[in-house]
Amino acid sequence: MIKTAIVTVSDKGSAGERVDESGTVIREMIEEMDASVSAYTVIPDEQELIAKTLIDLSEQGEIDLILTTGGTGVAPRDVTPEATLQVISREIPGMAEAMRSASLKKTPHAMISRAVAGVRKNTLIVNLPGSPRAVRENLSVILPALPHAIAKIKGDPGECGAGS
Repeated sequence: MIKTAIVTVSDKGSAGERVDESGTVIREMIEEMDASVSAYTVIPDEQELIAKTLIDLSEQGEIDLILTTGGTGVAPRDVTPEATLQVISREIPGMAEAMRSASLKKTPHAMISRAVAGVRKNTLIVNLPGSPRAVRENLSVILPALPHAIAKIKGDPGECGAGS
């Protein structure tokens, strides 16, 4: 069972002015793949708070996967990628590239996504967009690779060949 944390980054959501529909979509999709949501939080678009939240969740040693939603665009307060880059030790660019590539087939706006994926300690951190539709589209692209990626991050010595 993959233990997951959902971190919704939204000024309006954290102020109680918006319902977190994206977090709900993540929860539904994650629970379909033999994973559980062990932590959930909604925080404002503040780089240091985002970084601290990612550090705290990954330092526990219990969370396998942190999925953020929101703050991946180019608006002045979109700082989730910066916070993620601040805390990860290794980037996994293929995940973000795959999400952008798939999204570009649906909207040209996908090219302005700055989402990042990477590893901190034994935790995989992936930035997802803020809209429920974009979350569903992007998460569906990487969902099949998540169990294998997490097993490898945790030290699985098995081969990485096709079908692994």
